[in-house]
Amino acid sequence: MARGKRKSKRLQVFKGREAKLNYTIFQILALKGPLTIYDIHKEVKTRRRLKHLRYATVNKRVRSLEESGYIKKKGVKKTKAGFEASIYELSAKAYLALLLSQINLDRFIEEAEDDAVLSALAALSSAAQLLPMDRKS
Repeated sequence: MARGKRKSKRLQVFKGREAKLNYTIFQILALKGPLTIYDIHKEVKTRRRLKHLRYATVNKRVRSLEESGYIKKKGVKKTKAGFEASIYELSAKAYLALLLSQINLDRFIEEAEDDAVLSALAALSSAAQLLPMDRKS
């Protein structure tokens, strides 16, 4: 077998250098609910392998995830210092990414009941119709 790049089954948001932080931010927002970037940073720093992360790193990652559509602003909160801080929450896209990252698709196909497979097929086929077709010109 050739030693090339293998196709990974992981989603793009959970690949690369920022994968661990993305996954941690998703977990925190899923468990704790909507939070400010400062609160997210406090929670990230409690994680064993992420204690060294600076606020600026978490800030950039949250804003990048917002641009990608994984996180959305829910509102604004007044801080103790008198400033306004945005409150962020997970979008449906992020919940789906978390769920798909935990599902082994091969195992799902082998063990799922027919009605579950049919409903998944219907959902995926309707989503595929919304995507533009790849055409080679």
